Amino acid sequence: MKKLILFMLTAIQSVLACAQNNSDQPYLTKSFNAAGIKNVRASTSGGSLTVTGGTVREAKVEVYVRTNNSRDKSLTGEEISTLINEYYDIDISTSGDELKAVASPKKNINWKKSLSISFKISVPSEISSKLNTSGGSILLTGLTGNQDFSTSGGSLNLKTLSGKISGKTSGGSIHITDSKGTIELKTSGGSIEAGNCNGTIDLATSGGSLSLQQLQGNIKARTSGGSIKGNSISGELLSHTSGGSIRLEQLSCSLDASTSAGGLHVSFTEAGKSVKINVSAGSATVALPKSKGYTLDLSGGRISAGTMNNFNGSVEKDRVKGTLNGGGSDIYVHASAGSVSIDWK
Repeated sequence: MKKLILFMLTAIQSVLACAQNNSDQPYLTKSFNAAGIKNVRASTSGGSLTVTGGTVREAKVEVYVRTNNSRDKSLTGEEISTLINEYYDIDISTSGDELKAVASPKKNINWKKSLSISFKISVPSEISSKLNTSGGSILLTGLTGNQDFSTSGGSLNLKTLSGKISGKTSGGSIHITDSKGTIELKTSGGSIEAGNCNGTIDLATSGGSLSLQQLQGNIKARTSGGSIKGNSISGELLSHTSGGSIRLEQLSCSLDASTSAGGLHVSFTEAGKSVKINVSAGSATVALPKSKGYTLDLSGGRISAGTMNNFNGSVEKDRVKGTLNGGGSDIYVHASAGSVSIDWK
């Protein structure tokens, strides 16, 4: 019986200690009058940054702290405060129209004593931000303004933004939805997903794949090592991969697409003024509405263009050039080593 009581007391103490260091609860919360706040500047060396815009009277900054040493997960709040006071400077304040939330180390820290300090910030929607973290993710929601943000190792998650949006990560993925404006996003090693966005959009990854859904505007989507998939895109699209395949459906845009090492399949509901496709090592298949007018320039190891009524030009095994239905959208498709197929819908 004594052993059972001792076990239960030990368990309760462990639960209480963990609760004091529960990363789901803020270590510190500060509130400010939201009137007049137009800018947010936030940085931290190891945690995540979250900025949420809305109709608020008070701007709020919540600080979340966890230990990086797995053996010290049960540190008490008092012990964490001691580590922060000794090794970190945390500045949460306002100056003019700027709200600042900065966590920085005072000196070199033994990794066993290091902390992950994250900020969750609630502000009016109409603000601009400048954000940086060395190792955590960045989440932005419901903001209108200029957003400039970067992380060295985390992901970027972005929703319902408008304005000038510029973000980069050195090793994480990017996900953006329901946003508009001038959007420029880059990652050195992760994938990119973009959905229901419009404007001038520039997406680039050095090693991941691209997924594009319901985009409208002037769009660039490039990857050095992954595949590209897209659906329901209008406006103008430049799409390039150095090491994967390209598959694009339900396009109503001008297109400049190329792949150095994979195949390509694109399907148009309506082709834009110009369609330019280059495939270095695979085959290309292009689906087009049959009733429209086109100016065709097709070349490859083998050309399959089906039945083309009202065609004026030359048809050879490896080259097709001429006009269909009196001419129209310029369709240039070149496959260096594979075949070219035109599917008429």
